[in-house]
Amino acid sequence: MIWAKNLLFVAVIGGGVFTLGLNLIPPAKPTVLTEYHSPAPSNLPVEAVNQAFRKQWEDEGVTPVEPAPDLIVARRLALGLMGTVPSLEEIRQFEILPADQRIDWWLDHLFADQRFADYFGERLARAYVGTEDGPFILYRRRRFVSWLSEQVAANKPYDTLVRELIAGDGLWTDHPGTNFISVTSRPEMKNQPDPVRLAGRVTRAFLGMRLDCAQCHNHPFAAWKQTDFEGLSAFFGRTDIGFGGVHDGKTGEYEVETKAKDGTRVVDPKVPYAPELLPHTGTRRQQLAAWVTHKQNPFFARAVVNRVWALMHGRPLFEPVDNLDPSADVPPALDILANDFVAHGHDLRRLIRTIAKTQVFQLDSASDRQVGETEEKAWAVFPLTRLRPEQVSGSVLQAASVATVNAESHILLRLMRYGQQNEFVKRYGDTGEDEFEGRGGTIPQRLLLMNGEMVRERIKENPLNASSRIAWLAKDDPRAVEAAYLAVLSRRPTSVEREHFEKLLADPSVKRTQRLEDLYWALVNSTEFSWNH
Repeated sequence: MIWAKNLLFVAVIGGGVFTLGLNLIPPAKPTVLTEYHSPAPSNLPVEAVNQAFRKQWEDEGVTPVEPAPDLIVARRLALGLMGTVPSLEEIRQFEILPADQRIDWWLDHLFADQRFADYFGERLARAYVGTEDGPFILYRRRRFVSWLSEQVAANKPYDTLVRELIAGDGLWTDHPGTNFISVTSRPEMKNQPDPVRLAGRVTRAFLGMRLDCAQCHNHPFAAWKQTDFEGLSAFFGRTDIGFGGVHDGKTGEYEVETKAKDGTRVVDPKVPYAPELLPHTGTRRQQLAAWVTHKQNPFFARAVVNRVWALMHGRPLFEPVDNLDPSADVPPALDILANDFVAHGHDLRRLIRTIAKTQVFQLDSASDRQVGETEEKAWAVFPLTRLRPEQVSGSVLQAASVATVNAESHILLRLMRYGQQNEFVKRYGDTGEDEFEGRGGTIPQRLLLMNGEMVRERIKENPLNASSRIAWLAKDDPRAVEAAYLAVLSRRPTSVEREHFEKLLADPSVKRTQRLEDLYWALVNSTEFSWNH
């Protein structure tokens, strides 16, 4: 019996080693991760967007750079839609497909992955309610984010989602969309929602406008008046938080101090523009929700297009992302995408797919010729942007595994990832809701990557770590260097890089696992790793 147990043990170990090896070296017929069934819709407005930028380039005398390699485009999409680099396993699958199918397959794969829904849900939550935990008794941020993730996974029409946020009723636990209202509750207001904060959130998150700048006085640089902001706040004057959760009463008004500050005056609900789009039936919040999401309200579609563009490029098409000045010239591409978004049922996935297939998104971030600020402003080169903390941590954790780390991974691995990522983001410095504000790197951030516990734990010699698996299973040094580069930087090494690291790996005085650990450390700490490009 002992020999049988030993044989079984050897078989299990051997099977595990064989499985790990498949993740490193592409087999003749790799297992399909996500089936590719059919091409994407042929009526996407990709060429119209391309023509808009080409006209701009021609008018400004700008020449765009060359297209980026497919793997770099795949990396951009993974970072923008999931907050992580592609896994080595996913890269192997990506590369066996014909070139004309790769991006469409990759998008299908990302949309089907829970990581996309979770990551995008968090990004939306930051725009809607910020990053603070808020009043715990009346607000559940984690439940709100989970609910948003569910809506993203189901590809719920964006206008329907926003109407639920603005006009939803019920308890914040049973009807999580109402957390958008309850997060503004304040003890000094007897735990009732704050109409001023709600009006500010609605305009910034859903219309891309900073109407709250007119809260105390007329806007100095725009057409907005203080009365415009007061009128929007008044739509929440009857909103109440009671025993049954969030609901609208039949009485109650929004009041503000008089100019003489000797009393208050009642403010009637009023929209700042296009009053003909405001319905006359429904509760006040339902009326506001219908006006905000109306197909003829151009700012609604522009705002979400601008935000999705920013999430994918690291920089909005119109800056700042929450200040679409009505008097400013809007980039033609923004309106092309916004009009298509409305015409096709406010479909977020269609919008993402369209942006991903545009010439602008697929341009390289570097060129053999000199490019500068003129090309960057004209989107003639892909913008270099520093990764946000959750993208850095997500990329470290994924690069440290040859297999894909997703919702199908073992529960212990996911729990470990969750804890490590939260701790890393906390120490790295969360950017909060201002996700597209340009910020330079800091010395503590660099030290965290160089000496931090998460990086150290994820690259050291360990059967679970990619550096060790590559060291054990790669047949030779060239394959080991290539596998490490693909896993960390989503590209193959240049001839110079390959020659340099192959020479280091050939050093017999150092254990092979230690040499791979050093290689991993160097790649994770490279400038290239911490930037989207």
